Amino acid sequence: MQNNITTLGELKRSGYTSRPIKTELRENLIQKLKSKENVFAGIWGYEETVIPDIERAILAGHDINLLGLRGQAKTRIARLMVNLLDEYIPVIAGSELNDDPLAPLSRFGKDVVAAQGDLTPIAWLHRDERYTEKLATPDVSIADLIGDVDPIKAASLKLPYSDERVIHFGLIPRSNRCIFVINELPDLQARIQVALFNILQEGDIQIRGFKLRLPLDLQFVFTANPEDYTNRGSIVTPLKDRIDSQIITHYPKTLDIGKRITQQEARLRDEQRKNIVVNEIAKDLVEQVAFEARKSEYVDAKSGVSARLTISAFENLVAAAERRSLINGERSTTIRVVDFIGVVPAITGKVELVYEGEQEGPGIVAQNLIGKAIRTQFLNYFPDPDKFRKQKEQSPYKKITNWFSDGNTIDLLHNMTGTEYEKTLKGVPGLSDLVDGLHKAQDTATKTFLMEFALHGLAEHSQISKHYLTSGLQFKDLLSSMFTLPRPGQDEDEDDEAMGGKF
Repeated sequence: MQNNITTLGELKRSGYTSRPIKTELRENLIQKLKSKENVFAGIWGYEETVIPDIERAILAGHDINLLGLRGQAKTRIARLMVNLLDEYIPVIAGSELNDDPLAPLSRFGKDVVAAQGDLTPIAWLHRDERYTEKLATPDVSIADLIGDVDPIKAASLKLPYSDERVIHFGLIPRSNRCIFVINELPDLQARIQVALFNILQEGDIQIRGFKLRLPLDLQFVFTANPEDYTNRGSIVTPLKDRIDSQIITHYPKTLDIGKRITQQEARLRDEQRKNIVVNEIAKDLVEQVAFEARKSEYVDAKSGVSARLTISAFENLVAAAERRSLINGERSTTIRVVDFIGVVPAITGKVELVYEGEQEGPGIVAQNLIGKAIRTQFLNYFPDPDKFRKQKEQSPYKKITNWFSDGNTIDLLHNMTGTEYEKTLKGVPGLSDLVDGLHKAQDTATKTFLMEFALHGLAEHSQISKHYLTSGLQFKDLLSSMFTLPRPGQDEDEDDEAMGGKF
């Protein structure tokens, strides 16, 4: 239609009828629900919780506040609502407020229609241009959002300040017939929040002393973090009262949902996807780190642990393996547990620590979280070592632990070649047999990964000890490690984990 209609007269003859944006969203959602279309593609884990709430709010014609901790896809959801808009809508050409040609709103629109009638030129606005997003920062002013008198416009047009044409409209009026999103609403100063009262309740705006009523047609979506209610600011009560639906978001409830999000969002290069093989166990470990962080006594639960942590962690994990393959001149490689040292920087910048966590230090907390993730996932692939503490002779790990008890050690260095890595692991008696006995169907690369994983898991269950070296890790007997000095190349302060509690 938009290619053929260029004037108001042609629009009228086409039989076009205008719809308020809330009606447009509602009716388009109804059609998509009837045809079983997925409105919020790429949003995982909300199918039975958040998305039904949003759909109910849209059907009710509500403005929406998405309340949740960081990294819960609040802004992504708001942006996807654009898909519920008509592909194109007509506007008066040159209109600042996206005036509906059949019901002009602004002085400009009314004057053009009055002067040109059916010859009024029409432009077509695509749905992607009907989305406006504003981050609520403390410096946002009423002039930014609503508008103000523009003295330059008054002077250039030689108009008195009493003429409404001297008004410079803010973001909200210029988003008429659009979805308008305010991110981090509590950060908006209270006096600015007050300016939104009339827009939300009556749909009009007030600018200084003008007797100006503009019945704006808007769909508001707000996002807020519950922590902000007590720390940086709060949503004033009358504004909360005017927002029709408050929808609470949440983090992924299962590892599988978390993996799906991470794999969808991780920005890997084509050569990384081709040359770096990541098994499902490693992907599970990455997600488990976030689950451990969300329940850790060292991490501030009120601040949350963003889904961006696992995305960055997975990217770093792949990069660690890629770096090793480049150094060794290997064309391709597989992920190793020792590569998780590369995940530490992705954790330290994305978790807020409580006092005890600050005392430990972000690096140590990150290593602890990785260690707990290994401990948790270890039990999905191997028997629980704790069950054999009183029956050591029956332990499937007896041959391995006895070998370390005899004074043997192994070093797993970050930049080992594939051949050295496999040879080192196979040098531990009983390790290969353990994996073969439990995971016969796995391919060779996964079995090798499981061999290393078994050592890390035994260390986390205090069966052997694990120490950081400058260039890797060392595994040795638990008791002997308490009485040995750090070996050359090992940092003094890194030898305090003799009990194997850390990654």
